[in-house]
Amino acid sequence: MKDKYKMTREDNIFFAKRKLVDNIYKSAHLEGIAVTFADTYAFINNINNGNISVDDMFKLKGLKDAWEYVLSTVDEDLTTNYIKKIHFEICKAQGVYPLGEYRDKGVGITGTSWRPKLPSECNYDEELKEILNNDNKLDMCISLFCWIQRSQMFLDGNKRVANLVANKEMIKNGLGIIAIPVEKISEYFPLLIDYYETGNSDNLKNWIYENAIDGI
Repeated sequence: MKDKYKMTREDNIFFAKRKLVDNIYKSAHLEGIAVTFADTYAFINNINNGNISVDDMFKLKGLKDAWEYVLSTVDEDLTTNYIKKIHFEICKAQGVYPLGEYRDKGVGITGTSWRPKLPSECNYDEELKEILNNDNKLDMCISLFCWIQRSQMFLDGNKRVANLVANKEMIKNGLGIIAIPVEKISEYFPLLIDYYETGNSDNLKNWIYENAIDGI
């Protein structure tokens, strides 16, 4: 997989900061949080226009805090404990339990009868190690994004966690940002469901490569 962008780490951090509202807006919609860009912009800039529910405010605040954490820890090694920390930042104050820990019960997924394994039946450390050993860093980041979504490690927020964790590695390697365009989510979800059901991520990864990598 050929790099679409090649920035210095510093330039990629600057780009991510410039696109922070856009990234939060897109990540929110990926998880079904229906806020407008204008309302997201107002909230991130500490303007309460009364258009966002309290629950959605907590979710946007979690995304903002998680992005700030990622941008301050880009150089840290990616571990399963780091992934748990991202979940904590994203879902704190949202009544999600267990918070910052793997789920302890089964989950259902809208649009499919497929069910992910319980975390106790998986070895996420080994799976993560295998992904990180990929010498093609862009392919590694996209694979990481897909893997966390399919693993469903947590009871809530898995897509948000996947986006933030993958973007940490994108920024670390100067590769840009992964952001699913809101207007193309209807194209994205059937491919994601197919990946859930088959375990084959080729079509999903190709779509992400063509439609969801942003940079300069």
